[in-house]
Amino acid sequence: MGDPVAQPDHYTKGQLELKWVIADQGFNWMAGNIIKYIWRYRHKGTPLQDLLKAREYLNMLIELEEERA
Repeated sequence: MGDPVAQPDHYTKGQLELKWVIADQGFNWMAGNIIKYIWRYRHKGTPLQDLLKAREYLNMLIELEEERA
């Protein structure tokens, strides 16, 4: 079991740790949240809630991108 603050189990599945993937790829806060909720939805115990949160952030990101286009 990982450290519940520094390395929660639902963010450290597999060989990669989510926070380093997001940082390495240079995702902004909103895109990082989308990835976070998709990454953990099967592992945290609230799959539908996490998918709905991801969708909410994705809709917001789409709106921002449409405004910039």
